[in-house]
Amino acid sequence: MRGGQPPASPPTSGGKPPQAPTETTLDTDTRNRMRIERFHIIDSTLREGEQFALAHFTPEQKLQIAQALDDFGVDYMELTSPLASPQSAADLRLMASRPRSFRLLTHVRCNHDDAQLAIDTGVDGVDVLFATSSALRTVSHGYSIDEIIEIGASVVRRITDAGLEARFSSEDSFRSDPDDLLRIYRAIDKARPARVGLADTVGVATPRQVYELVSMVRRNVECDIEFHAHNDTGCAIANALAALEAGASHIDVTVLGIGERNGIVPLGGMIARLLTLQPELVERYDLEMLPQIDAMVAEILGIEVPFNTPVTAANAFHHKAGMHTKAVLADPHAYEVMDPGRFGLERQILAGHRLVGRHAIRDRAALLGIAFDDDQLRAVTNEVKRRSDDGPLANDELDALLMHWAVTKEGVG
Repeated sequence: MRGGQPPASPPTSGGKPPQAPTETTLDTDTRNRMRIERFHIIDSTLREGEQFALAHFTPEQKLQIAQALDDFGVDYMELTSPLASPQSAADLRLMASRPRSFRLLTHVRCNHDDAQLAIDTGVDGVDVLFATSSALRTVSHGYSIDEIIEIGASVVRRITDAGLEARFSSEDSFRSDPDDLLRIYRAIDKARPARVGLADTVGVATPRQVYELVSMVRRNVECDIEFHAHNDTGCAIANALAALEAGASHIDVTVLGIGERNGIVPLGGMIARLLTLQPELVERYDLEMLPQIDAMVAEILGIEVPFNTPVTAANAFHHKAGMHTKAVLADPHAYEVMDPGRFGLERQILAGHRLVGRHAIRDRAALLGIAFDDDQLRAVTNEVKRRSDDGPLANDELDALLMHWAVTKEGVG
């Protein structure tokens, strides 16, 4: 209390507390803060993706994946460290020797020996990292914050002096002390890296935490900001969006989101998220390639494309419930936030099941050249529901039923 006076009681009406004014639209400043200025894909399928439990890419498969992603239009590709194994070093050198549109990166520990070996492979940029959280520093490297700054700045200068892009990342950023991070990033920024990176290494961050930390870093560095989000708690795409809205410009992704444990941001999911918000950010990518890229990597891994994968899941644009199909047949935007045609796909209206509505049956019948009147339509829809209580009808079964009904007019009279 100021001056020893208690706070004044707010006026009331009828014994009810006063109601705060309701905002029905976002103010202009808020909309502008949320607008994403730049977006670049750093595809890490051949680095983070190799850490997926089922992944073991051959050199030929790496070239196949890289070519597909190059055709898709990714801005960067990150490959496993040349120190990981002799084959990893050979694969990196091979990739560096081939013509490509993307910029080639590799990912190494932040020390001079590793950085020089990476430089010597012929890559376009070197990503270095240091664990910065107290949880990881003692088990990872044992350096103090001052030592991290000294080593990090020196290694970044070595990479940039070689004419390459340097990215310095803090590992486990969201369990690190924010004051430590700011000290590190301010010092590293003076060494002129292309980017500094924030990594939600264990997938612990929330979108709000990401927005706040990235915003803080954005105010304190001049270089670009890269964001790496793990999906342990299912927030990877949401966290990546929050990072972009806060001023990050580069997002690490992998095909199908594969990576250590639950993986990271999936390429298709990130594209889908941005397409619904600022489609101009993804117009330069060949979106029709997404289904074949996901299918190709899934086949290489020996897995199915997960049923809930954005865009490319087998049933991503299938409509089933009667209320949904009625609306979609009238206007696809009613239940589709994305046009499947943008990805070279077609929507499917499912009709051989007990949840079917009359509009879906009418649509299926029309494909067969059949036009039922209202009574016939109601009767045949009920028959489809009755029969499919024992299990869904395949399309040929459904079509045979509709054809039979059209000829015999069963159930009407």
